[in-house]
Amino acid sequence: MKKVLIINCHPDKKSFNHALANSYRQGLEKSNAIIDQIDLIDLDFDPVLKFGYRKRMDLEPDLLNALDKIKNADHLVWFFPVWWGGYPAILKGFIDRAFLPGITFQPVEGKPFPKKLLKGRTARIIITSDTPSWYDYLFLKRPAINQFKKTILEFCGISPVKVTFFSVIQSSTDEQRKKWLNKVYELGTRMS
Repeated sequence: MKKVLIINCHPDKKSFNHALANSYRQGLEKSNAIIDQIDLIDLDFDPVLKFGYRKRMDLEPDLLNALDKIKNADHLVWFFPVWWGGYPAILKGFIDRAFLPGITFQPVEGKPFPKKLLKGRTARIIITSDTPSWYDYLFLKRPAINQFKKTILEFCGISPVKVTFFSVIQSSTDEQRKKWLNKVYELGTRMS
């Protein structure tokens, strides 16, 4: 059975991101997947990488538990909004603190690229935004997607990484939101 981990990165539990994650999970429950979930807002950890990579900070129990869940998953589904062209600070802090050398990637002496320690996993990123998708693509060059997909997930070996981008959230109608919820429900039923 496929192990699927839902990672919700929106700090507000009443957000549309949480509704999307719940809809995905309901779809996933129709499959034969083993389901686990992390809500970053519920984790107790210092999001600041105080010493950079110079000195390793001890990982809090919640970070160790989250890393175990990530390493045990076959498929990771990340939910987050785009704010100021990037993702929420809590997600940045989680990545800074948890995705460390020797944990998710291993530098190789004399080589420009590391050993990828999260190989064998796939992912989907489900993003919400108030920026129209065409503008994000043509003019901004998809900064949040490129950073998260390429310089984090794929850098650590997760592949393929598929992206679902919903916008414009702020002015969306109830009917549009229902369509988006149905879409992620269907993705869940397919474990995609």
